[in-house]
Amino acid sequence: MTSNATPPAGQQGSQQPDQQQQRPYQTKLVLLGPAAVGKSSVVLRFVSNEFQENKEPTIGAAFLTQKCRLDSAVIKFEIWDTAGQERFHSLAPMYYRNAQASAVVYDITNSSSFEKAKSWVKELQRQASPNIVIALVGNKVDLLSEEGSSATEGAQKQSEEGEEDEDDDDDENETVTGNNTGSAAAAVSSKRAVPKEEAKAYADEGGLLFFETSAKTGEGIVELFTEIAKKIPIDQLAAQQRSTSGQAGQAGRGGNAGRTSAGGNVDLGAGGDRAGRDACNC
Repeated sequence: MTSNATPPAGQQGSQQPDQQQQRPYQTKLVLLGPAAVGKSSVVLRFVSNEFQENKEPTIGAAFLTQKCRLDSAVIKFEIWDTAGQERFHSLAPMYYRNAQASAVVYDITNSSSFEKAKSWVKELQRQASPNIVIALVGNKVDLLSEEGSSATEGAQKQSEEGEEDEDDDDDENETVTGNNTGSAAAAVSSKRAVPKEEAKAYADEGGLLFFETSAKTGEGIVELFTEIAKKIPIDQLAAQQRSTSGQAGQAGRGGNAGRTSAGGNVDLGAGGDRAGRDACNC
């Protein structure tokens, strides 16, 4: 277990290599997908561990950050949450350009959203960085649980009503219970529009990561971003950061004054570099 305590003055020098090693690797990640599939809810759950039932549609794109601490490195995701409306589609290349990762989200209860997600995947494979890590994400699995729970409650109520009827014999009660259980299973099946096996087969064929998630309950969210982080080529990021640092050093001290965060960006991970303040949901 790593301690966040400040080392004694005599030991600070020996801690410097470890501190440098834990410097976060900035990683650009873009969320893509059609409208109303829960992209913003997915990233909000990851960044703030929150869920808003009636979230406003994204206009253009939103920017958030979050760190994911792995055993060997800290990945700082710089997340662009893009709008899903068709009128914003033409802006997407501006956001996925030079991105190291992308999460393409669809709604498992909406088959057309899955087809649109496939289109996004093809566009990324054709136009984005060659080594981009792509995750296919089926969101809203909580709807299956809600549907199954409602159907089960209805089945139990019908079964209890049947038991109160003194004229029914034991065999008839067993038949009612069996039929109600089948109805509950059928209700869950009818709610799902995109079979998990079909989506996973598509992801495997294209070399994509695949997850089913629920932004509402948090199911699969941490696992999604953790696996993306593990797939990021750390060596390439380290080389890029060394190159960037070298260029900044040549610019002189005056260059440091301009190295501030963009005024229009909302960094929910601000202050995360301080010891004990890392906001990591991974």
